[in-house]
Amino acid sequence: MAEELTFPTGIGTSDPTTISLLGEDLAGDLMGTVGFGELAYWLVAGRRPTRGEVRVFETVLVALADHGFTPTAIAARLTYLSAPEALQGALAAGLLGGGSRFLGVTEDCGRFLADTLAQAGEVTDYDALALDAVTRARRERRLVPGLGHPVHKEQDPRTPALIRIADEEGLRGPHLRLFEAIGRVHPQVLGRTLPLNGAGVCGAALADLGLPVDLLRGFALLARAAGLLGHLAEERRRPLGMRIYQTVDRNAVYEP
Repeated sequence: MAEELTFPTGIGTSDPTTISLLGEDLAGDLMGTVGFGELAYWLVAGRRPTRGEVRVFETVLVALADHGFTPTAIAARLTYLSAPEALQGALAAGLLGGGSRFLGVTEDCGRFLADTLAQAGEVTDYDALALDAVTRARRERRLVPGLGHPVHKEQDPRTPALIRIADEEGLRGPHLRLFEAIGRVHPQVLGRTLPLNGAGVCGAALADLGLPVDLLRGFALLARAAGLLGHLAEERRRPLGMRIYQTVDRNAVYEP
């Protein structure tokens, strides 16, 4: 007799009459009682978040949902212009642009902070640790993720707002504190003052929530999916894709 195949999962299963998600009845226990942000956290962390964790987590999602005509938004709009019958393609095009310069900073910063804290062990002086980390990065000619922003040259308005909310919920942990310290000490090393950007502070906040550092970019993409859908909805109401395309095309210059 052949061995019965099993594929264990702690996410969800279904049968002809019920859908189970995270061990709960989807229709009877979750729908109408659990918000999407809470569910997203629960799915990844494997535990139901506290009210404070939900507030900080959803603040991050709001902070990362949109930032105007970024390359991700333009890519989505132009793909929709080219293939309006494939909304999923336009969304995917925008999400594929989430990398080290846009959106990916969330994960890069979280990883930088987590690695620095892991190497330090018990931390008693965040400023000293930050100074050492920035000095080492400068010596190795590496950028410090989360420092600087192409638009917000003095302060990213998302940064103090998220830190305040995390503090109000008792979730201003070591990653956020180290990130704040980097903001204080980096001018000593770099010779100039750069703002702590919103994507970076989101990575610090997510790391303080105990979420896997390797998945932090996924949360940025989850948030930006909502923003991209908004851009595509606006593209249907008030099209800009053709103007963007024609502006670039008509100003293209051949240079061998």
